[in-house]
Amino acid sequence: MTRQHHGTALDAVVELIGTHGSNAMAEAFATLLEIGMKIEREDVLDAKAYERTESRRGYANGYKPKTLNTRAGTITVQVPKTRGVEFYPSALERGVRSERALKLAIAEMYVQGVSTRKVTAVMEQLCGFEVSSTQVSRAAKELDQELQQWRTRALGQVCYVVLDARYEKVRHGGSVVSAAILTAMGVLPDGTRTVLGTSCSLSEAEVHWRQFLQSLTDRGMHGARLIVSDHHAGLGAAREAIFTGVPWQRCQFHLMQNAMAYVPKVSMRTNVAQELRTIFNAADREEADRRLALMAKRYRKNAPKLAEWLEANVPDGLTVFTLPVAHRRKLRTTNMLERIHKEIKRRTRVATLFPNEESVLRLVSSILCETDDEWQTGRAYLNMEAE
Repeated sequence: MTRQHHGTALDAVVELIGTHGSNAMAEAFATLLEIGMKIEREDVLDAKAYERTESRRGYANGYKPKTLNTRAGTITVQVPKTRGVEFYPSALERGVRSERALKLAIAEMYVQGVSTRKVTAVMEQLCGFEVSSTQVSRAAKELDQELQQWRTRALGQVCYVVLDARYEKVRHGGSVVSAAILTAMGVLPDGTRTVLGTSCSLSEAEVHWRQFLQSLTDRGMHGARLIVSDHHAGLGAAREAIFTGVPWQRCQFHLMQNAMAYVPKVSMRTNVAQELRTIFNAADREEADRRLALMAKRYRKNAPKLAEWLEANVPDGLTVFTLPVAHRRKLRTTNMLERIHKEIKRRTRVATLFPNEESVLRLVSSILCETDDEWQTGRAYLNMEAE
């Protein structure tokens, strides 16, 4: 078909729409698309149909039918093929990309807790055709594979590691239980932050923490100079087993909260909190130890359990003094992770209850993966040249 014939076909399309109105839109769109694909094939071959020319780069090789879903309806077009040169119509390439984008949109709605029924209804409004529950499930499966690859990617040197857990309600064995979401974040040698990994399990027991931490080392994580976390027996035992000899910084924020349980009178809490802050804000470890000793001595008579607790626990929150001054404030608590947990909570509270562990892990992994992408393209979290 020459370009003159293409023009004749276009005239026919105009006449078709003028005669039959919107009912002919699907057929008209199919005709226009086929015309465009044929013109594009001629440009790739550098020759019109049946034209003899020395500049020809290949040959037309018939057509292959393809069914497409469009706003105008479902259409079947004849896709031009070539021989001797690679060719695929750019219009259909755009369709492929749109289809990928559509699947990602479905997956995003899925992880945000939108039911399959609502997804299909919304996509029918947006795209003009129904999306089946099978397609939604397939999109979720594709997302799961992508997230699994991210969770198991290779790691390298990590200078600082921050660990924490949060809980979500999950159905399990006919009842509702609290599943622990274990998460690890780190600071790399260039000062940027990264989400090292996440895992979902039915408790925060040592065996689950041990498996999670072991998975980090199995993926190549090494070189940790400090681990920051809250005090938890299961986590502590797993940390000492997997990261033997790596210094531990107990979260000062949680230490402050824990201390309040040993204050005998409510009226004393403000003073205790202020004194703990003076210890944490000391210029160096020697000064912090001196202030701690004075505080314990001061409360030994009227709050002996508090004094005993201070001496036994506060030193775990002073390990950060071994770091450069510029690093201490950002690594003396698990706040880096706590902020992300707030975002996770904001998203998960819409669902309130997850049908299984896989469902909650999918949502949490999606949020953490997005966070990791932002961190990798953002500014450094720490100046690693600071002393």
